[in-house]
Amino acid sequence: MIARYAIFALLSTALNLFCQYLSFALYDGFLSLYVAMFAGTLAGLVLKYILDKKYIFFHTPKSRADDGKKFFLYSLMGVFTTFIFWGFEIGFDMLFESQNAKYAGALLGLGIGYIVKYFLDKKFVFKDGV
Repeated sequence: MIARYAIFALLSTALNLFCQYLSFALYDGFLSLYVAMFAGTLAGLVLKYILDKKYIFFHTPKSRADDGKKFFLYSLMGVFTTFIFWGFEIGFDMLFESQNAKYAGALLGLGIGYIVKYFLDKKFVFKDGV
């Protein structure tokens, strides 16, 4: 399961960073870093929820309402870990003068965030699962 979770975290990270890259390609103006981070976070969140729900926690929603509730809780647990991720990305962007610094910070922040998120999801979101 650890390998599967790590692979899903890498896939979600890749999608997140790809969406950020696309966002910068489309818009590189005022607050573009924050627009890109939001777009990447949203894309990664949806993919990671689908993969975690089905292949990590083996949750089958009883209804659309149940799935919506789980997604809401999953997203809520992600708020804390998103601050970790964004903090590293913004911090690296401010500290280093390299275009790639923000991506390095994002990778580090996402890695730490996904580890924390697993335990939060296991305890509060999918507590009846694995």
